[in-house]
Amino acid sequence: MSTAAISATHPSRVDPFDGVDTRRRVKAILVGSMGNLIEWFDVYAYAAFALYFAGSFFPTTDPVAQQLSAAAIFAVGFIARPFGGLLFGHVADRHGRRNALMASVLLMCFGSLLIAVTPTYATIGVGAPILLAVARILQGVSQGGEYGTSATYLAEISHPDRRGFYSGVWYMTLIGGQLCAILLLLILQKVFLTPEELRQWGWRIPFVIGAALAIYAMWMRKDMHESGHFQSASAVTKNRAGLRVVASHWKPMLLVVGISVGGVSAFYTYTTYMQKFLKLSVGLTDDETTMVVFVSLLVAIALQPLCGALSDKIGRKPLLVTFGLLGTLLTYPLMTTLQQTRSPMVATALICAAWVIVSGYTSITAIIKAELFPTNVRALGVGLPYALTASIFGGSVDSVALWFKNAGNESGFFWYATALIFVSLLFYVFMPDMKRHSRMEQHS
Repeated sequence: MSTAAISATHPSRVDPFDGVDTRRRVKAILVGSMGNLIEWFDVYAYAAFALYFAGSFFPTTDPVAQQLSAAAIFAVGFIARPFGGLLFGHVADRHGRRNALMASVLLMCFGSLLIAVTPTYATIGVGAPILLAVARILQGVSQGGEYGTSATYLAEISHPDRRGFYSGVWYMTLIGGQLCAILLLLILQKVFLTPEELRQWGWRIPFVIGAALAIYAMWMRKDMHESGHFQSASAVTKNRAGLRVVASHWKPMLLVVGISVGGVSAFYTYTTYMQKFLKLSVGLTDDETTMVVFVSLLVAIALQPLCGALSDKIGRKPLLVTFGLLGTLLTYPLMTTLQQTRSPMVATALICAAWVIVSGYTSITAIIKAELFPTNVRALGVGLPYALTASIFGGSVDSVALWFKNAGNESGFFWYATALIFVSLLFYVFMPDMKRHSRMEQHS
């Protein structure tokens, strides 16, 4: 899968923050990453609270069918993500990373607010799920733009020798978005609301909070320091950004798809789908399910910077190959054992073991993709193919898994997830190590 451009000799390393104090660099990373956390909180609130609001939008009495319908609407947002990757990636490459990041988080605010105020099916009938779908489309466009631009910004402001570590920090905020959503659910369950109150109106609370936090994220980002790589690129280089230039980079874009297909399916299996799996298949209670997911996400967050820092020492490729190999060999036995247990502690241990494997991908995925492209197409080159992959193989995880369950063949999903990881393993084996063949210092 390598190309001459990708596997060229590593250029001289330039730190765009040379002469700038560490405090300024860390502040820029934190502002960009915290905005990312808030965006992902808005998205994960849907997955975390779907067990409570599905009945408000889908009148069937079958809980699996309700979750399948809610999962289908969740997937609609992923279908919209490539449009966001294209739109905001173009804005980021032509007009700056900061402008694109501010616009994407504002759009997320509108999507979350719409979910918060949408009437139920009992009030407006079929209009309720339609409005829910519209809100998820807005969120999907925003999320599609956030990923590529945020990953690009982080890669460009990080120290060249610590990009893997900062990539792990960036992914901490992505997982942290779901952790915050789960923590909010846990607090509401344990302290403030009964299960019936959560189903009636309490599920709206996270979306109100998410909309308010999105406004705060936009305010934080207005003073972000623009990427040094973008500032250094000439006006001619920026003006060449667009679909024509991207078309000439189709090989690294295909590589982004290959790198991502197994990782996104594994990631969404152990995040958005796991809550439903523990409740509907393992048979844990609502409180047990929330606690297991919460603890496993804490472990996942701790693993990200550790694995990212390891990639700075030994390279990106060994971590990817390890994920691909172990994921191919162990996904089926892990999921089968998890399905059969009835112990929350055993379930937690199994999911944490899975995160040790998956972190070989998640911790460095942002930096690897950014290292494939020159400055003038980096945001679009990262965002568009990843959004396409996530829309097909990430957003569909809940729907595919629940379809297998409804068909009475839940283990078929375990094989499906295994096959996707194996496809990515083939790419990992034959791709160059991007730590040594990075294009970060190339402008066009």
